[in-house]
Amino acid sequence: MGDACHHHHDDGPPSAEAVSGALAAADARLTAEGERMTPARLRVLELLLAAGEPVKAYDLIARFGEDGQPAKPPTVYRALEFLERKGLAHRIASISAYVACTEGGPAHAAAFLICDCCGATAEVTAPLAGALDRAAHEAGYDIVRTTVEAHGRCPACRDAAEAA
Repeated sequence: MGDACHHHHDDGPPSAEAVSGALAAADARLTAEGERMTPARLRVLELLLAAGEPVKAYDLIARFGEDGQPAKPPTVYRALEFLERKGLAHRIASISAYVACTEGGPAHAAAFLICDCCGATAEVTAPLAGALDRAAHEAGYDIVRTTVEAHGRCPACRDAAEAA
């Protein structure tokens, strides 16, 4: 993914102000829920927010230390598990990566549009979440987390392929 993409994309990583605001909002929400935003959780969420794109766990481990020192893997994985449980991050299984949540809280159904050319992702509201919840309820299941992944091409990659 990304190797075949030789054209320009206009979007870049979020601003430092946007990352700072999102971190403050997450901390406030967790405090209101009686949870703690530990330094490790804060750092992992900061790395996910600053990336503005999916990040593999081993990249988070490598980037974790402010002084260039990698984190111990359990530190990052525990933080990721907590952030996922609290609806602050999602795991995108098909690309084995994590992304900061941009759509909602812990109970929302996430859907990701994943570009197979450049690797860009967009989180959108899962359009069939209500129907899936009803079907699960009828079958006696309680859904804890729903993540839908759709692969294709983003507008920039699609337009570049059509122009070529």
